[in-house]
Amino acid sequence: MPYFWVGKENLHLEKLADIARRGVELRLSGESEKKMDATWKRIAQWLAEERGIYGITTGFGALSDVSISSKDTVRLQKNLLMSHAAGVGNPLDEETVRAVMTLRIQDLAMGYSAIRKETVHFLIEMLNRGIVPLIPEKGSVGASGDLCPLAHLSLVMIGMGEAYYKGQRMPGAQALKKCGMQPRELRSGEGLSLINGTQVMTAIGALTAYDALHLCRLTDIAAAMSLEVLMGSRTEFDPRIHQIRPHKGQKNSADNMLRITKNSEIVSSHKDCCRVQDAYTLRCSPQVHGASHDAVHYASAVLETEMNSCTNNPLIFSESGEFLSGGNFHGQPVALALDFMAMALAELANISERRIERLVNPKLSGLPAFLVEDGGLNSGFMIAQYTAASLVSENKILAHPACVDSIPTSANKEDHVSMGTIAARKCREILHNTAHVIGIEFLCAAQALDLFTNMKPGQGTRAAYEVIRETIPHLEKDRVLSADIESIIRLMRSGKILGAVEKKVGKLTVC
Repeated sequence: MPYFWVGKENLHLEKLADIARRGVELRLSGESEKKMDATWKRIAQWLAEERGIYGITTGFGALSDVSISSKDTVRLQKNLLMSHAAGVGNPLDEETVRAVMTLRIQDLAMGYSAIRKETVHFLIEMLNRGIVPLIPEKGSVGASGDLCPLAHLSLVMIGMGEAYYKGQRMPGAQALKKCGMQPRELRSGEGLSLINGTQVMTAIGALTAYDALHLCRLTDIAAAMSLEVLMGSRTEFDPRIHQIRPHKGQKNSADNMLRITKNSEIVSSHKDCCRVQDAYTLRCSPQVHGASHDAVHYASAVLETEMNSCTNNPLIFSESGEFLSGGNFHGQPVALALDFMAMALAELANISERRIERLVNPKLSGLPAFLVEDGGLNSGFMIAQYTAASLVSENKILAHPACVDSIPTSANKEDHVSMGTIAARKCREILHNTAHVIGIEFLCAAQALDLFTNMKPGQGTRAAYEVIRETIPHLEKDRVLSADIESIIRLMRSGKILGAVEKKVGKLTVC
């Protein structure tokens, strides 16, 4: 498995997912080592000159005007990590923490932070050996970066806190010992450099964006399946419609669904029927899906910029011999992007749930009530639609933007914050809910497709249908549907549905 060379290449969503989920290891480039050496040489010079440098020879936040003697600078770093590790709530999952560690390493390796290369090597070794610090999910206000959760991460480096190792939760010192590592003593400024950044919100957001791009493609497939069984028209996918309103996502979504439904005998069978137009959830699906695709693409671009940025404070420019205090730790760009993506994903669930309603409602579909025989004795997909409605309603609450809220902190020194990590966590939950709604649409569309025994569906919809039916059988009579829903979610996440469709119709485009 190839390494990711920190300092030689930029991080992208897919590469971050490879590291976080598939165990790709990191290596530190020689160029990054040289940059960090030069920066640390400057810091040593300034310490010898007893210059006042924020977080290195001073206190933090509202205590920045308090000078710290040279003999106390090491203790200052330990105190910083202990005092800032005030998180609460459930621990972040292991893949998210691995992503956080990766992004923190990427930031520090740029050479603008008060940290030694040996400390960054130590963090890389923790990641590569599978030590995953326990980070409570709540406690960050998104400026000065993700101070609280990053403090929990950094505690393990000094032999404190807790960590997971090989699936077991244990004290941080024990996890280090199992890997033959000794706790590290942090020098002047290193504690602050480890915690002053946007890596937690960015890690959560980046993995969510990676999954959202996959879900966007699946949503086009599910909508195409629904359109066929609801006797919809392919006219709404005609390229001429979208060429004169050329939003990129809209054009791509229409093209995706046009190819997915190609050669559909079901659609052809009613081309001369009396229906003039389809309902909006079918006819406007490229416009709605496409707008969400564009929003996810925008958020992904913002996140990839942030993944390759330095978000520390102060920033050390070793070549000019200057240190500058700024606000790169402020999470507003990430917070805004994630709130936008959250709304975009919620809209995919909104329109999907309305298609589900059309599928299960015999007055709208012309199909058996709730897509099951012996209705009354069997309830079929009745309550599956309830579940979708519940998730959509929850999404509407979660879609309230986090970034418009701000509570001053640190005695009003830090008087505007982004709440970016809350935005990230909400966006991830909306993604989870939306995936389940799309999964329910797949189940209902496949159930309806079982009824069209004498006509073939489009080449893409047939491929998706066949993958679903290899795992989930037709619903002849009532059974526990939660198991079917989890099965379809596993299929969606595995890439099997998308892979089968793309093998038939070519790559589906999101942006």
